[in-house]
Amino acid sequence: MKNKEIIKFVLAVILFILSFIFDDYIILFTIAGYLIISLDMIIELKEKIPKGKIFDEEFLMIIATIGAFILKDYHEGFMVMLLYQLGEIINDHAVDKSKNEIIKLMDLDSDIVTLSTDEGLVAIDPNKVNIGDMILVKAGEKIPLDGIVIEGSSNLDTSSITGEHKPRSVKEKDSVISGCINLDGTLKIEVTEIYKNSTASKIIDLIEKADKKKSDTEKAIDKFAGIYTPVVVFFALAIFLIPGIITGDFSIWGHRALVFLVTSCPCALVISIPLAYFVGMGACSKSGILMKNSNTLDIMLDLDEIVFDKTGTITEGVFEVVKVKGYGIKASELLEIAATCESMSTHPIALSIKKRFGKEVDSSNNKNYKTVEGGISLSIGNDKYLVGNYNLLNKNKIEFERCLDIGTIVYVAKNKEYLGYILINDKIKKTSKKTISLLKGKGITELVILSGDNEEIVNDVCKRVGVSRYMAELLPIDKVKYLKSAHKEKKITMFVGDGINDAPALLVSDIGVSMGGIGSDASIEASDMVIMNDDLAKIHTAHDIATFTKKIVLENIIFVLLIKLLVLTLATLGYANMISAVFADVGVTLLTILNTFRIFKKRD
Repeated sequence: MKNKEIIKFVLAVILFILSFIFDDYIILFTIAGYLIISLDMIIELKEKIPKGKIFDEEFLMIIATIGAFILKDYHEGFMVMLLYQLGEIINDHAVDKSKNEIIKLMDLDSDIVTLSTDEGLVAIDPNKVNIGDMILVKAGEKIPLDGIVIEGSSNLDTSSITGEHKPRSVKEKDSVISGCINLDGTLKIEVTEIYKNSTASKIIDLIEKADKKKSDTEKAIDKFAGIYTPVVVFFALAIFLIPGIITGDFSIWGHRALVFLVTSCPCALVISIPLAYFVGMGACSKSGILMKNSNTLDIMLDLDEIVFDKTGTITEGVFEVVKVKGYGIKASELLEIAATCESMSTHPIALSIKKRFGKEVDSSNNKNYKTVEGGISLSIGNDKYLVGNYNLLNKNKIEFERCLDIGTIVYVAKNKEYLGYILINDKIKKTSKKTISLLKGKGITELVILSGDNEEIVNDVCKRVGVSRYMAELLPIDKVKYLKSAHKEKKITMFVGDGINDAPALLVSDIGVSMGGIGSDASIEASDMVIMNDDLAKIHTAHDIATFTKKIVLENIIFVLLIKLLVLTLATLGYANMISAVFADVGVTLLTILNTFRIFKKRD
């Protein structure tokens, strides 16, 4: 909301009050106040006339209020415009509030950048950093701008950007993207993109343009207003001229025509309906859901099928040890050996083993560490160890009992003697089962999991979360083919994936939902919704908000049409005055805006 508009409105209100106090100067105060708040509208109307685009709600307001001044209804004409502008200010406030909720979601906390110069380090605004500048990012800090690592190495937490849970290792000459968290080492980065082209800025730009893809309801209201306005002007003119010519009393019928014009102004619809959808998007943002366009809110209510990727969507994408089995040694001893062997690895499997062991390991005697097909080999002292999958032990001709449990199996052997295995599974998200149940409760029973994982694991995950249909061992193109076949069956689909690898499927579906923060341009462009905190239950939340938004929209439409129909009838018959017209237009607009604010409360 612009402070300039508020100042103008307050000044106009003061003049409105003065027009009552100093009645002799009523014309001066009302016209001055009227021009203060309506001059921009009049200038804009003048620019529209050559283009033939004059029939809108602002045109009706100007004609009606100027007519009121001609009929010497100074207070009424001024009040109509004053209340109209109040409605605009409240509308702007609602839009700003929604926009702020969305922008807050982006966590734009990189207010200061440490610039590396010949004179030393300087803290500056990120907007003042140029391409080619060198910046320093310490451990624990967020990378503020895209760039290339010039000095240093580190691990980056990219989960809020790409949805990838495994820390990304970077070194000299590696590219880094803004928004990632530097976990350990200090990095010197050469900037390759200015701040306005950063990920966050691109998202804000998307928010600014979010209304370009309107809902079907908004499109219908726009078309309605385009036809409705000239028809209303024609009827008002007829009310003024025909009875006026017959009776010779143009004053009475002119007043009735003005009341008719003010009453029939479609402000309440053209303001409250788009506002409701934008506020719905803001409510989603407040719940951690970035909605790119209002059309998604409508489509969500017509879903036939929801298709889920498995890893990172239904599951955490984070591995955990679920079983340790030793042969001839204790499970705790096997776990310590495996953790010691994996001490040099950053693979998610190795990290899960070290996490389960939970202690510092002595790797000082580790030597001859090699990454081999299917696992690792190394020596600890005079003993040679193999840690890896079934094929690794089989290839080295080690006799062992194969584990038939579902999951990732890590076998351990010492000097070609089998010591046991560790069973590791991708952890299912806490909210996955509950979300599936809630979606079924909403009547969305066609739920499918598509995965590139092996069939045993996918089948097990489906049983644990309550999904009956799945397809396993798929390539990304196979997911696209599945969604295209669903479209041929006239199904409205949602695809829920965990980032850039699912971009083709996100694009093909009617609603593409990306889990895990804002990532690359591909993820941003492909997704219609982004769930910022990886919580699958947010799909249910978004559906609730969409349902409530639609309810508010219908309430507003019905309320507006009923009131206007009543007052229009009374105005034509001469039983409604300008105050009634003001209520039917501006009053109803304010009430629908206040009703729309209720959407903000519909969240987690």
